[in-house]
Amino acid sequence: MRAPATPSLTSGLLTDVGRQRQGGVNQDAALALDLPQGGLYAVADGMGGHAAGELAANLALDALSQHYLDGRGAPPARLAQAVQAANIAVLRHAVGEYVGMGTTLLAALVDRGAVLIAHVGDSRAYLLRGSELHRLTEDHSWVAEQVRLGHMTEAEARDHQWRSVVSNALGGEERVRLELHGLPTQAGDRLLLCSDGLSSVVTDDELCALLARPLPPETTARLLVNAANDGGGPDNITALIVDVQRDAALPSYALPARRDDGPMYIDVLLSTQRGNSLMTYLLLMIAYFTLLGIMLLPERRTVLGALGTAILLALLIGQRVTQRRRAHTPLGTPSASLHPAAPAPAREHGVTQPR
Repeated sequence: MRAPATPSLTSGLLTDVGRQRQGGVNQDAALALDLPQGGLYAVADGMGGHAAGELAANLALDALSQHYLDGRGAPPARLAQAVQAANIAVLRHAVGEYVGMGTTLLAALVDRGAVLIAHVGDSRAYLLRGSELHRLTEDHSWVAEQVRLGHMTEAEARDHQWRSVVSNALGGEERVRLELHGLPTQAGDRLLLCSDGLSSVVTDDELCALLARPLPPETTARLLVNAANDGGGPDNITALIVDVQRDAALPSYALPARRDDGPMYIDVLLSTQRGNSLMTYLLLMIAYFTLLGIMLLPERRTVLGALGTAILLALLIGQRVTQRRRAHTPLGTPSASLHPAAPAPAREHGVTQPR
């Protein structure tokens, strides 16, 4: 599913069946949807049998895009509600021959100068900024939990027999559990959304080197899929790349912070998002009482109007300063870099240089 990219963004996607899946059925699906001030991008990796997985992935993307376009409210809550709609769409079809079907879902909403990431399952989002690759999601899987607990290394997890067993997916229960967070974007940023058919075969070092090549998104997506197939192609492979071409102003709403406690149930997450809207209510309250004061005390309308305006401006400036500070918050330790500090570890982890 494709739509023309806006001038501030360019995108490319490719999905491939891989080399070892029987029957030639691709249970991956991808979405690239143009929006007035950005775009909605998503990857879904279906499960539950060939026909069921393919159906689940496409149902999820159809519901996600339709619900987001029809929805109202601030984009963070709107995106989370669209993921819940996708969950219900899959759940309602998981009957008869499709019992047990499900899908991962990874969505990236680029809105002006920010990107919102909504994540369920083990598909991954990466950000290449400069020469550093940052992983924006944590896998919702049993092996990923073992790595976080220190019981398994990344290398062991990559080859483990249960590496494809997810602990969270759409279609499992009525209320979806998801992660939602946002970050400011910069001109030159390159986003990658991919299924585990890519990330479980191609290392982060290799991804970094391939993404850093000065090639169009479509060409780079082909290189990534080829690399996964060259590594054996054990699963369906999807790569979706979005290039941010220019800087844009941050949106007016607060960006959800990235959390360390894993996915949250949708109702808990939305409650948290409503709590983040305190500034909006405060601004409306000040405007209301300013107007009320002017109506009740017309002889002091000049003083009350000036005071109310000054308070509103001070709050808006404070909000903008806070947003600018967030824009310069470091992303943390990158998962890979083109210029590692020490050459020996780079060779050990097999950094692939552009050819």
